[in-house]
Amino acid sequence: MPRKVSVDELNRLSVDAFKQATKFPFCLILDDIRSLNNVGSVFRTADAFRAEMIYLCGITGVPPHRDITKTALGATESVAWTYAPDVSSLTKQLQSEGWVIAAIEQAEGSTSLLNFEPAVNKKYAFVLGNEVTGVSDAVINTADIVLEIPQFGTKHSLNVAVSAGIVCWNFIQNVTKT
Repeated sequence: MPRKVSVDELNRLSVDAFKQATKFPFCLILDDIRSLNNVGSVFRTADAFRAEMIYLCGITGVPPHRDITKTALGATESVAWTYAPDVSSLTKQLQSEGWVIAAIEQAEGSTSLLNFEPAVNKKYAFVLGNEVTGVSDAVINTADIVLEIPQFGTKHSLNVAVSAGIVCWNFIQNVTKT
């Protein structure tokens, strides 16, 4: 019968060990995220999936803030992050450095996340947009790929932090296949 694993048995990395550990080849870009709780949740997700970086853009709040800290549970200390005021400038810069820009959005010509197969030896920057308006048209128009999370209910809308978790899990699942 399965037994719940204790916290000590999880062999969690210390913050210093996490910072030294090899990261998976992706980063998250949060553009104009209104909810600081969502920002904190994405930090936890980035920690869980060992993202290289989080970029906080536009009106997205930055640590330290009690609402971010409350949901991040310490991940603002482990995950590298920076603030970039303009998401379009950031994505152009990352593209020039060889990153694949992947907007997470429902759009014409999007690729279903079910069909997404990351290229080997490429780094991906996943752009998550505002809770109401989504990823900006400027980013969608310049992205290398637009990924859409399939949804089958009546809302066709997911919380941005939930979307980040789904995208990260999918990416890690694909890049760790043997």
